[in-house]
Amino acid sequence: MSLNQWIASAVAQKVSHGDSGDFLRRRAGDASGDDFAKVLDRVGVKPPQPGDELPFDKH
Repeated sequence: MSLNQWIASAVAQKVSHGDSGDFLRRRAGDASGDDFAKVLDRVGVKPPQPGDELPFDKH
């Protein structure tokens, strides 16, 4: 199971229990959009790992 699949599963579980808003607020803490951008900048430009690709939409 990839990290993205694990995260999606954990979020889906929280959503199914109805406490998603509180969960996401706690996880975000005092983080800002700039903080999020800094994390994404550390990732760099790499192709997704197998299983993490976005689905192709012909529309």
